Amino acid sequence: MTTRVAVAGVGMIPFKTPKNSESYDVMGEKAARAALVDAGIDYGLVQQAFVGYVYGDSTCGQAALYGVGQTGIPIVNVNNNCSTGSSALFLARQAIESGMADCVLALGFEQMQRGALATHWQDRPSPFDRFDEVTLAVEGESDAPFAPRYFGGAGAAYAREFGLAEDTFAKIAVKARRHAAHNPYAVFRDQATVEEVLASPRIYGPLTRLQCCPPTCGAAAAVLCSEEFARRHGLRTDVTIRAQAMVTDFPSTFDDGDMRKIVGYDMSKAAAKQVYEKAGIGPEDVRVVELHDCFTTNELLTYEALALTAEGTAEKFIADGDNTYGGRVVTNPSGGLLSKGHPLGATGLAQCTELVWQLRGQAEARQVEGVKVALQHNIGIGGAAVVTLYEKVG
Repeated sequence: MTTRVAVAGVGMIPFKTPKNSESYDVMGEKAARAALVDAGIDYGLVQQAFVGYVYGDSTCGQAALYGVGQTGIPIVNVNNNCSTGSSALFLARQAIESGMADCVLALGFEQMQRGALATHWQDRPSPFDRFDEVTLAVEGESDAPFAPRYFGGAGAAYAREFGLAEDTFAKIAVKARRHAAHNPYAVFRDQATVEEVLASPRIYGPLTRLQCCPPTCGAAAAVLCSEEFARRHGLRTDVTIRAQAMVTDFPSTFDDGDMRKIVGYDMSKAAAKQVYEKAGIGPEDVRVVELHDCFTTNELLTYEALALTAEGTAEKFIADGDNTYGGRVVTNPSGGLLSKGHPLGATGLAQCTELVWQLRGQAEARQVEGVKVALQHNIGIGGAAVVTLYEKVG
């Protein structure tokens, strides 16, 4: 019998730009402590920890958690690119479901540098070599950074097939800023108009600067436990992980010459399908989603990958306001990666934190009414997609 996994506690710190950031160990300790306080337990009850980060030396997880306590527990460091935080969560959930542990901490943090993402090792093959080969063949030469090339190319491919008004992607950025205005943890809470988004410097393809997530520093954490452990220690069990899936690349990522698949469309679609089937529900039952909007183009693609709207209908979904309050499903009430920020290792656990708050009714001005289930989507190029469905119990 599978053990049901409760999210007993969550915590995060306000995200900041690299210029204003604390060091990773300080951020990680603060987020871990916040999650433990929220759960109402001492670190001594935690039996394992999975810690995610992308940019840092080995055992940064230990450096962050030793500030909380040195209890001798297994601490496993996780790096799965932009899906790192959700990968740590995935491993923590598996540890409990398998019966190997009763209480596990998942922590994610990132101390990023200013500027676009870049690879750091020039003396060995890059994990992006195959992605770059396809991108070069499809998009041609460019001096643009690799991430906007991937995601800008994917958005352009969608627009070529289905046709889009010039302002469609920009509307997503405007929505992100509007949602983030109510999130004290977000980096960018000032508002932006469609005209301002389109007038910002062009980065690649349809993407302008205000349609790209900023380099961000931050940390977030979650305490997971079995329901039996939670009852024994008087912890809350009102939010559980009902279903979760991780999917990596298929041959279609590289063989189809489609930039949408280069950025994980097939992974996301397959992971979502697995989650819906495991949970026994459909996308029509979901009222709130935190999805991976590293670029506006990816948010649009993800609407369809998660089956929130039918293939080829994302523009109407946006135009009708079905992606925001008053519509069918509120996407990224936190402001998402575009406005809350994207500290790579922390993002998946920040999404988890926001959705747990939504299910508890603790999201304040961001609260979506009538939330019973919440969906999370987190991807990393290279690649991995993690989709998680949370459920309100009782």
